Amino acid sequence: MLNAEDGLWRRAPESVRTRIRDGLITGPTAGLAPGYVQGNLCILPQDLAADFLRFAQGNPKPCPLIGVSETGSPLVPALGKTIDLRRDLPRYRVWKDGELVAEPTDITEFWHDDLVAFVIGCSFSFEEALIEDGIPLRHVACGSNVAMYRTNISCQPAGRLAGPMVVSMRPLKPADAIRAIQITSRFPSVHGAPVHIGKPELIGIADIHKPDYGDPVEIREDELPVFWACGVTPQAVIAAARPAFAITHYPGSMLVTDIRNSRLAAL
Repeated sequence: MLNAEDGLWRRAPESVRTRIRDGLITGPTAGLAPGYVQGNLCILPQDLAADFLRFAQGNPKPCPLIGVSETGSPLVPALGKTIDLRRDLPRYRVWKDGELVAEPTDITEFWHDDLVAFVIGCSFSFEEALIEDGIPLRHVACGSNVAMYRTNISCQPAGRLAGPMVVSMRPLKPADAIRAIQITSRFPSVHGAPVHIGKPELIGIADIHKPDYGDPVEIREDELPVFWACGVTPQAVIAAARPAFAITHYPGSMLVTDIRNSRLAAL
């Protein structure tokens, strides 16, 4: 696997996707293609697509939609003319009856003609704005995945889809946390402002040191855990609702698009 610092290729979305297709990037995409939007992925059969669209509309914090494919198409030209959703993410998750059955790096063999793909905004996009403002993000500095947790916050159900919200956590000093609220509130298309700050037990997180997804991160004595709604939420919903078939991204392994982050603040 190539290190993210190996060359200028890491700054261009299409070059990043090429290396993903070639199997040279199989881990988290945080820090790759800075300045460009990354997205979570949820792929469902057509008979669940309308329910998921209503679910996303009813839960805009964890599921801000930024792209939807045509039925049976792995393409989303509005996010990038060369994007192929079957091959352009470092790792995927395949679900059957709500159970995780595979974590491939290519989903071509699982693709069929009645699938609809939904791309959801990712907090990696607002991380660029936080870093530019001088707010340190420990998982980025350490080269690890962001910590993510299932909560006791129930999402608004839609049809057959219901389940808990997933959140991502970043430890910040209080002054940085206040500034982070101000900054991320400008980016509703990638989850917007935090949903919770401080005591994790109040949102159902029993052990902050054991994330449900991603990697644990140190929280220092002068820091607060700050929680944002997360695009991994559909995976918790799939586990709860148990649809016959679904495909998602592997947490932290995102779709790198050709859309500039600067466009999101205006959406």
